[in-house]
Amino acid sequence: MFTPIKNKRVYEHVIEQIQTLVLEDRLGKGDKLPSERELASQLGVSRTSIREALRSLEISGLIESRQGEGTFIKEKVEEGFFQPLTVMFMLNKDKREDILELRTTIEIGSAYLAAKRITQKDEKELKNLLDNMKNSDNEKDRAKYDTLLHYKIAQISGNYFMVSLLNGISMLMESFIVYAREKILTAIDDEDLLIRHHENICNAIIANDPIKASDAMRTHLELIFEHLAEK
Repeated sequence: MFTPIKNKRVYEHVIEQIQTLVLEDRLGKGDKLPSERELASQLGVSRTSIREALRSLEISGLIESRQGEGTFIKEKVEEGFFQPLTVMFMLNKDKREDILELRTTIEIGSAYLAAKRITQKDEKELKNLLDNMKNSDNEKDRAKYDTLLHYKIAQISGNYFMVSLLNGISMLMESFIVYAREKILTAIDDEDLLIRHHENICNAIIANDPIKASDAMRTHLELIFEHLAEK
C-alpha cells in the first residue's frame, strides 16, 4: 500500500501518502493505520519521521489517536476545519466581510439545493425552527434559532462539503449572526424584518422553488452586507 521514501523533509512525504490514500478511498473514515513500527518499515523511514507526520495530521484533524487502540482516520473529518479557520479569522480581525462573502457563496447554493431536496421530515424541522424564532420574545434565543435555521438549510441541501464548511466556522457563524442582527435591528425600526426574510427563504424551500429560495437567501445576505458596511 505504501511506497518507500528517499527524499528530504521525509515527514511531509509521509503526510502526502496518507492523504492520497484517503483521497483515493483506500483509507476511509474510522480505518486504523498501521503502527508506527509498521509504517516506518513499509515507508523505509525513521519512526521519528512517522511520529512527526502523525502529529501534523492529528493537528489538522485528519486522524486521531486513541489510547491503547492506535491511530485512526477520524469519523468526523469536518471537525478538523474548526481550528485553522478560526485562527485565520483571528489573524484578520477586520475581515467580517470575508465571512459574509463565504456565507454568501455557500448559503445561496445550499438554499437552491435544499428547495430541490427537502423531505417531509426536513420540512417539519424547518417549520419548527422558524416558529421558535417567531414566537420568541428574547433576542438571544432568536439569534440561536437564526443560526440553527441556516445550519438546517445546509443539511437539507445534502451537500456534505457545504455542511462541513459551515460546521468548520461554527463559532464564527454564531458570533457573526449575533453581531449582524444587532447592527440591523439597531439601524431599522422593524424588529420583524429578519423574521420575514427567514420566512421567505423557508417558504420557497418548502415550495420546492430553488430559484425563489436562492433569491430570498441572496436578498437576506445583501441586507446584512448593507448594514455591515455602515460605520
